[in-house]
Order: sequence, then C-alpha cells, then structure tokens
Amino acid sequence: METIDLSQLSLFMAVAEAASFSRAAQRAGVSKSSLSRGVARLERDLGQQLFYRTTRRVSLTAAGAALFERAAPQLAALRQAIRTLPEHEKPPSGALRISAPNDLGVSVLASIAARFCARYPDVRLDIELTTRRVDLVAERFDAALRATGRLEDSSLVARKLSTVKMQLFASPGYLAQRGVPRRPSDLTDHDLVQFRGLRGPIPLCAGNGAGRRAPAARILVDDFAFIREVLRSGGGIGLLPSFLAREDVLSGILVRVLPRYVAAQSALFFIHPAARHVPAAVRAFRDFLLELLGDRRLDLRE
Repeated sequence: METIDLSQLSLFMAVAEAASFSRAAQRAGVSKSSLSRGVARLERDLGQQLFYRTTRRVSLTAAGAALFERAAPQLAALRQAIRTLPEHEKPPSGALRISAPNDLGVSVLASIAARFCARYPDVRLDIELTTRRVDLVAERFDAALRATGRLEDSSLVARKLSTVKMQLFASPGYLAQRGVPRRPSDLTDHDLVQFRGLRGPIPLCAGNGAGRRAPAARILVDDFAFIREVLRSGGGIGLLPSFLAREDVLSGILVRVLPRYVAAQSALFFIHPAARHVPAAVRAFRDFLLELLGDRRLDLRE
C-alpha cells in the first residue's frame, strides 16, 4: 500500500461526519467532484470500499467505520496541535494591567516595559506601582510582580522569575563619619535602615553560612526606594536588593558594607489569576520576563 495522502483522509472524514458528499464539499470549500475523486483515490490506495453510495444516502462500510473510529481522534489531535502553534496564534493585544513595587518598577520594570511594547505593539500596559499587596481578582489586575511566591489565595498562580540577593550599603560620607563595620557585632554602633517586610533584625549570613543578626533598625519603612534615598543622604546602613544599588555602587554614591555577609536571598515572582486559558497578553509578558530574567540573579555582577 502506498503512503496515504492526509488531504484525502481529511476529505474522507468530512464525508463520514456529514453523511453526504454535497454537504461535505460545502463544509470543506471544495467542489463535489474534487471531493469524490479524493475519496475514490483513498479507497483505491487502501484497496477498500469506504462508503455505500446511493442516490439518497451515503453510509460507511465496515472498513470505513473502522477507519473513522481509529483516525478521527488522531486527526483531531493533529488539527489542534497545528492551531496552537505560536505562529498560528493571533498576536497579543489589548490592555494588560500589572501591579509592581515602586522600587522594582523604576529600577527594572521601566526598561522591560519599553522593550515589551516594542515587541508587542498591540498591547497597552497599565502599570500600578505600589507598596501594598493588591487583590488581583477583586481589583481586576491581570498580573503582579512580587518578592514572594507565598499565595494566600488558591485562585492565583506564582512563577519564579529570578533570584534576588540582599546586601548592606551605606554612603562613603556616613562611613567616614561613623566608621566602617568589620563584623556584624559592629553594627550596634550604627543607625540601621530596614524594610518593614523583613521581620525582626536584619539577618546576615557569612560566606561559610554562619548566621548573624544585626540590631533592630532605627528607621523602618515599607519602600526600598525610600531606603536607598536615606542611605544616599548619609542616614545610616541599610539592606537593599543589590540590583537597586547597582548604579550607585558603580558611581561611588553607595558602597558595600560587610561584603562577606548577605541576607537570606529573596526572589522575584510573576503572579496571575489561575485560568484554564491564560490570556495571550499575560502569557506573552510572563514569557518575556522569563526571557530577560529567568534563571538569572539580579545582583551587582550583571
């Protein structure tokens, strides 16, 4: 038996489903004569009669019924696979509403948003920068960027984007006036600035994994960008995501303090409502973030 032409098999399926050559031809968008010739070639190639044909009706033979039963699921799966190929999907479009922390928005998300819009010109980004944790479903956000993957709502899905290293920084002026700490215990003589989301004193780990805890902070706030401004102004020593301090360290505005120590590493997550069919714009933005940040560490070495 020669190789079967899938186009002929598709015509056979159309006739079997419609139980009529005329209706099948209309649905397939071909002439009745072309459809009949295609089915006849398939029967010739298989050496089997597939249909009983009368002036009033068309019905499957035993061989035709067996072929339909075996081929229908396979052909349907093949059509679905072709339809879901990326190049067969419509380009993402419409509005995409996203929530993100202020500091991350300014230091990382701004450039990503510009590049994303250049790649997907039909998508409009509506980004809300805030320190509060929004209710994605109730407030109708499509997605959020967060520094934790803990989900209090089971209707949400979290995808890790990147690891974030937390480190201590201060201005050269502050250190010149108050001295440079050589060990964690030296921090007791300094003013510390801390993010409110970190419970308790700043946790520190040496390169060998030995744990230390700095004393409680003098300034407590819920925005890393605010902490950076306090440190730039010589207000103390504070813990920052290293990507947020990168430019200041390169320009000499801030310097690392206790470089052998880092806080427990954090991470950046992409959060979105769970759905059987995630909107194309949400998937596109998630995949774009993974492309730029996935499996990378947001730290001073980048």
